[in-house]
Order: sequence, then C-alpha cells, then structure tokens
Amino acid sequence: MVYCQGCPWRCGYCHNPHLLACKAAGGIAWSEVLEFLGRRRGLLDAVVFSGGEPTAQPGLAQAMRAVKALGYRIGLHSAGAYPRRFAEVLPLVDWVGFDAKAPFDATYERITGVRASGAAALESARALLASGVNCEFRTTWHAGFLSPAELERLTRTLASLGVRRYALQEFRASGGVAFRPEGDSAAADLDALARRFPQFCLRSA
Repeated sequence: MVYCQGCPWRCGYCHNPHLLACKAAGGIAWSEVLEFLGRRRGLLDAVVFSGGEPTAQPGLAQAMRAVKALGYRIGLHSAGAYPRRFAEVLPLVDWVGFDAKAPFDATYERITGVRASGAAALESARALLASGVNCEFRTTWHAGFLSPAELERLTRTLASLGVRRYALQEFRASGGVAFRPEGDSAAADLDALARRFPQFCLRSA
C-alpha cells in the first residue's frame, strides 16, 4: 500500500487527515519506494495507491507505469476528485475501490466542503464503469452526516449507473471525530441495499 499525500476535499470523517496536505513531514522518497518494490519482486503481487487522494499527484500515471514495469498489478483507492487524471490512470489499473460519499448534488458539497465535488465524483464514477475495470464502490456511513434517505438516494443512483459491487462501511471514530451512537448501520435498510446490488456487504466498524 502506497499512501499518497494531498487531497482537495475536507470530509469531516476523514480517517487519514495527516495526509490532506500535499507536503507534510514523514514522507518517503519515491526512489526509495521503487527500490523496496524491486527487492520484493516475487513476494508481493500488487501495489495499491491510496491516500489522501492519489489522483492529486501529477506523477501518479508515471509512478504506476514504473510499478507495472516491475511486474506488479495495480490497485487504486480514489474518490474521483480529479476526473481527468482519474481517467488517465484507468488503463493502468487492475482494480479500483471508489469512495462514493453522497448523492451527487449539493449534498456532496456538504460532506467535502468543496463546490462541484459531486459533479467531479460522478464524472469519475461514470468513467470507471465505462472502462470495465474491476471495481468496488463503497460509502463510509453514519446517519450523523448522511441521513438514511440520502443514503437511499445515493445507492439508487449507483445501481442505476450499473454498479454491481457495493460496500457500506460503518463509520469508525478517529482523530477526535465522533457521532452519536444512534447513527449506526441499524438505521439503514440493509435488505434493500442487498437487493439493489448483485454483490453487497456491510463492513462493521
């Protein structure tokens, strides 16, 4: 797993807030990462680029090509914040975990704190589904920041777009972020979600 620094969004429940800044202490030089991967050939199968938001990195495609040249498969965790760069790397990846945060309207802006973030995410989601790349869509959820009705609206949209694999991830408090306990997955209609997607799972906190 390669954790990339930088993300343009400021979701209140972010699990890696220390990676939001593009430059922060504790980073590892890319040359060191490649050297490590060179030594681990035959022992590791794949490299997953996560974050932060990996597509915030202008050199992501170049980095992926270097990793593929070493014989690794490529995974990507992304929220699709940069649709053009996201589309650029799709031909290089073997699997994508796509973070769908909310209905793709003003609700997205409430979650991310950034205007037009829903439009960017929707554009990336459509590109991913059109690419045929193996993928999973998932939502980190707590009724304290996304109501059951909004979750219903989001998942109906995802199903209509053609999403087949979907995971609902229960919010896990971290970094001082906490919500009232009544907002857990019991408030969601899990049976309806299971009927909506050919492959559905609940990931408990």
